[in-house]
Amino acid sequence: MTDVLVIGSGISGLTYALKVAQALPETRITIVTKGNKDESNTKYAQGGVAIVSDFDKDSFEKHIEDTMRAGDYMNERSVVEMVIRQGPERFKELVEWGARFDANDKGTYDLGKEGGHTENRVVHHKDITGYEIERSLLAMIEITPNIELLPHHYVIDLITEHHLQQQELNIEDINCFGAYVLDIHTKKIKKMTAKVTLLATGGLGHVYKNTTNPIIATGDGIGLVYRAKGKISNMAFVQFHPTALYDDKDGRLFLISEAVRGFGAKLRTMSGEKFMHFYDEREELASRDIVSRAIDDIMKKTGAEYVGLDCRHLDQEKFLNYFPNIFQACIERGINPFEELVPVVPAQHYLCGGIDVDKDGATSIHNLFSVGECTNTGLHGANRLASNSLLEALVFAHNAAKASIIKLKQKNFDLEKITAVPDWNPAGASISDELVVLKFLREELQSIMSDLVSIVRSDFRLKLALEKEEQIYKSVKKIYKSSVLSPQLSELRNLVSCAYLIITDSLRQKENRGAFYNKNLNQ
Repeated sequence: MTDVLVIGSGISGLTYALKVAQALPETRITIVTKGNKDESNTKYAQGGVAIVSDFDKDSFEKHIEDTMRAGDYMNERSVVEMVIRQGPERFKELVEWGARFDANDKGTYDLGKEGGHTENRVVHHKDITGYEIERSLLAMIEITPNIELLPHHYVIDLITEHHLQQQELNIEDINCFGAYVLDIHTKKIKKMTAKVTLLATGGLGHVYKNTTNPIIATGDGIGLVYRAKGKISNMAFVQFHPTALYDDKDGRLFLISEAVRGFGAKLRTMSGEKFMHFYDEREELASRDIVSRAIDDIMKKTGAEYVGLDCRHLDQEKFLNYFPNIFQACIERGINPFEELVPVVPAQHYLCGGIDVDKDGATSIHNLFSVGECTNTGLHGANRLASNSLLEALVFAHNAAKASIIKLKQKNFDLEKITAVPDWNPAGASISDELVVLKFLREELQSIMSDLVSIVRSDFRLKLALEKEEQIYKSVKKIYKSSVLSPQLSELRNLVSCAYLIITDSLRQKENRGAFYNKNLNQ
């Protein structure tokens, strides 16, 4: 048993855990993560944190309007205002915890500019901002005595009345009592009860063949809440990053930060022609949905597998100072950005919808909070503005921690009813013959989503995708009932759930907004 169970070890989960731990030093907090302790979407965030810091040139109002415009005005304005106005204070706390950010010659923060921003406002650490934030937060976690971090622990399901009573409940009456967790090393399933549980599980990138997300991004939090009958929405709005480094192999693609285009890089066809001026007056600095669709359109028209990012005209010394890791990644792949076009393609990058939460990060399930990419906060609307995700994580982690502290002080938790762990491994069950099948089904699901539910969708493609997803769902359900539980099987269950939610929500959409585009709606 623990007082607070945090699922996920990115910026959202770690910030939340630190705030609760510091406010309530007698409270026991347990963080579980299925990979290494530092493996998260946060670690791979290159661009930075979008905050207003230069009030001579910038303002909260400008940042609010940029966010609303990027989200195609489907954002919840009160949430946008709350997050942006809280930003400077939350960022200050991050710096106090030891995170380092680049300064300019004047000794103030060096501010980058990315797509959709009308002013330079992105604070950063080289091109590895997320890595620096993760480093500083983990260092704080290690010296906080009432926090325990358990890597290689995979959450199978939330503990709710569904497990305790084996019956359907009114969705307004569901409570969370912790989670059932698989220790990946011992293969044993643990019952981890908690007064308060936080989901900070990140994205679902690997529901697609190509993504900028790490391998752990399999939509686990959304799958957990879906099975627990929690509320989830806006799943049709999947953001594709315009410039991932092209690779002829499927999987995680290396991200070429939007800040490179903010620095002055230009998109060209592989024969050398510029094209963004045909699609938006902001050209390369248009929002991600517009740039991704433009690249997708050019690739379809020319039959090319990628387009080029032109960095040859940029100041080489400054480029190397700002983007050393991007430069090195290109060189390792035999590409010199100063001499040739860098081949780039759009890749799945971010989910703008997810688990419904209020301004305190509270979900529709009692005693369950959620923060970060797995949530639908209302900040992003139909499309996320670049570098707003780390900002969102900081603000909502703060709010969720405050609400959790109030709840924990009430001390009216009844965890005695949680007794045994359900038997997930039926007699005679085996996994030895199933791993190849799980791999096949996962790749088939990724192909369906990438080919039929990608940047540009259609009614026919979506209906076909739903038929194919249903077949995979039935196969996975059959395997689940007769096999030993494994992380691979659990991840596939979650990916299938996420695919279903994306497809069905896409079929319900009646207009093209932000990251969602159905060509039948434009005729």
